[in-house]
Parts: sequence; C-alpha cells; structure tokens
Amino acid sequence: MDQVDPMLTAKIGGFQFRDIEPKAASEIVDIDDANLLLGHSKQEITKRVNRRIGATAKPSK
Repeated sequence: MDQVDPMLTAKIGGFQFRDIEPKAASEIVDIDDANLLLGHSKQEITKRVNRRIGATAKPSK
C-alpha cells in the first residue's frame, strides 16, 4: 500500500472515540440496559449526557 487516499485519511482523522458511547446509548431501546452498559450510577446521567434520540421519520415511498 504505497498510495494514500486523502478522503479516507480525512474520515479517519475526523473519528473520535467519544462518538461511540452516545451512539450505543441511543440505539439501546431500554434506558436501564443503556445505563448498565455505560456504568452510570443514575439513569438521569445516561439520559442527559448520552441519549441522542430525535424524532423518528417514516420512510418515504
């Protein structure tokens, strides 16, 4: 691999491990499970800090 892909390099450079925790917390439906996974002492911490759930859009036809 002698060639460098500048677009891939930019995407990798933009990744941050702190992005994984909110993603995991938001995809777990049960707040108790998300709280347990993240090791928070209170559900309120999980809700306030890590849950990033917006409106659910219906697929278009």
